[in-house]
Amino acid sequence: MTQRPTLKLKPDAAGRDPRRSRVRATTAPRSAAAQGDAVPRAPSRAPSAHPPLREPAQPPSRDAARPPRGSARDGSNAHRPVAKPARPRLPPALPVEPRAQHPAPPPSPPSAARADGVRLSKTLTERGIASRREADDWIAAGWVRVDGEMAVLGQRVRPEQRIDIDPAARREQARSVTILLHKPVGHVSGQAEDGYAPAAALVTEANRWDEDKSRRAFHPGHARGLAPAGRLDIDSTGLLVLTQDGRIAKLLIGEHSPIEKEYLVRVAHADAEGVPDAALQLLRHGLELDGEPLLPAKVSRANEDQLRIVLQQGRKRQIRRMCEAVGLQVLGLKRVRIGSVVLGRLPVGRWRYLRDDERF
Repeated sequence: MTQRPTLKLKPDAAGRDPRRSRVRATTAPRSAAAQGDAVPRAPSRAPSAHPPLREPAQPPSRDAARPPRGSARDGSNAHRPVAKPARPRLPPALPVEPRAQHPAPPPSPPSAARADGVRLSKTLTERGIASRREADDWIAAGWVRVDGEMAVLGQRVRPEQRIDIDPAARREQARSVTILLHKPVGHVSGQAEDGYAPAAALVTEANRWDEDKSRRAFHPGHARGLAPAGRLDIDSTGLLVLTQDGRIAKLLIGEHSPIEKEYLVRVAHADAEGVPDAALQLLRHGLELDGEPLLPAKVSRANEDQLRIVLQQGRKRQIRRMCEAVGLQVLGLKRVRIGSVVLGRLPVGRWRYLRDDERF
């Protein structure tokens, strides 16, 4: 029988813990799992008198529950991939009922008053400083500063910020002109359409009214960039405002414009005594267009077959549609006043400048 090798401790080594099992040497090679080869392990000896210490039981880890990779490839059924359970859908958030001691916060302000402010060009328009197009031109030219810094297109401002306008912008705005034209039948108010010429084409030096009291000298640039401030359909005649000043355009055609427009309307009717009183009453108040009620109008008889109508709104072909609704046929329509500016003796097809002392 061969003699077992013994282990010798170093002189300064600590003493053996009696609770630990004895370490016995063996001449047998290490196990295949520890050494990575296929050499069989030597048979184990009888257990020691002292049982080995065991680690406390640990809950199985998540990795242990997972099947090893490649188990589905080798064709074995020992470890099949487990399908992931579907994630539960959370219910939608519900509004929290405010408590008595904590009242609900006030509703958020509209987008125009958000913390990041509103567009600078819109702010200038709302304050009546310039039109939206003018404001964009001023910003692009470097004529607008916000809190001392040069503004940029698309910039937003808050109410407490200071906005400065370069005097050059004011001078440029002062050079803009407003034209009063007696539009004839057969011209459209805006862009050319269906072969009809725009009314702005009549603004030439030759068509200027001889009795124009304005001291302004005509310049070809005055005929460029003119926008109609209020429509007048192709079959109508009378006072038409063409302007380069966005403030005037906004004043006359804004959604809540207070400026009155007065018309003389020649109508045909079946009543020999004139337009019936019932029709006049409906024209004053009681009609609607496209499902929306119209604002009250001032309607009176100018003579047997002519009405005087004053409106504060300008829906498309509004007067013609109003008269048609009460059984009247419009034979002629002429606008004679916008605000406090009257057509007067201005001949058909002629124009003049809006004087500095005139206000709508």
